[in-house]
Amino acid sequence: MAAHRKPRQRSLGGNTARTAATIALAGAASAAGFDGTGHADPQLSPAQVKARVDKLYQEAEAATEKYNGAKEEADRTEERLNALRDEAARRTDRLDAARDALGSTAAAQYRSGGIDPSVQLLLSPDPRRYLDGASLAERVGSRQATAVADVRKQLREIEQLRGAARVELASLKSRQAELRREKRTITGKLGEARQLLSRLSEGQRAQFAGDGSAVRASRSALRNLGPVSASTATAEAPNARVAAALAYAYGKLGSPYVWGATGPDAFDCSGLVQAAYRSAGISLPRTTYAQIGAGQRVPLSELLPGDLVFFYSGISHVGIYVGHGQMIHAPNPSAPVRLAPIDEMPFAGATRVT
Repeated sequence: MAAHRKPRQRSLGGNTARTAATIALAGAASAAGFDGTGHADPQLSPAQVKARVDKLYQEAEAATEKYNGAKEEADRTEERLNALRDEAARRTDRLDAARDALGSTAAAQYRSGGIDPSVQLLLSPDPRRYLDGASLAERVGSRQATAVADVRKQLREIEQLRGAARVELASLKSRQAELRREKRTITGKLGEARQLLSRLSEGQRAQFAGDGSAVRASRSALRNLGPVSASTATAEAPNARVAAALAYAYGKLGSPYVWGATGPDAFDCSGLVQAAYRSAGISLPRTTYAQIGAGQRVPLSELLPGDLVFFYSGISHVGIYVGHGQMIHAPNPSAPVRLAPIDEMPFAGATRVT
């Protein structure tokens, strides 16, 4: 029953008091927003929360594109490393076979006693036959010297392969460290955005994550054409392959945004673009800043359905133009793949896939 005794109360003194004060101050600092998260400034209005979340999503997306680029390079580096290791293994097998052959020859010479050729000629009952055999031995010796030289060459080549593999391994480790850094940045930004969004009511969050039709209507009033249908976009596409990419993108409307994803069930912005054109038999780079250079640059006034449209100064977001001032894109974790006007973000350029 001793376990149920009420512990004796202690007064806070000395280090205990200082520790308690430190904890209290830390808690107050955290509540005041000194931890750098979205809980700072509890007086933010819903509009201010949205603005800050939008900025966090943009920063997270920029980090996502860096992550995608680093992962693409890491995958290529790993492929090169594995190829070098495979080639080194094949060369090592051939080297072992050559060494075994040389060992057999050396053992045979040892068993023959290695008698001086002039002595063997004197002792031979048939000098002519001996001379014929000596000529053959010279040729065998010449081939053996060539085999030794070949073994030495193989050793040098294998060491070169191993050196190249060490370089690729160091590069891979560097890329993997970069991936970890970008992943921490992305998860930190997205976590902060989630904390900010948690302070909104369910209705406010739904409005933020919705299609924003009222806002879009006011910003795109000069068009006033409504959403562009899949049939309209594909009919206006410049060729069949672009039409196929557009059809794929329309088929993915409503799919969730997941950073680093390339489908088939979830996407980030550049992943959606890459998957759509891959379905049409066209290979595009993985990242926005590489995709913008993958085709013919076109001005805003000459856009056609299927053109890739890019946003922000760092080329950190991309969508697929569908005509009439609209695009399909994967916006951010708060919204699925959807149609949107291209003037909702700062336009940075456009590319026509050829």
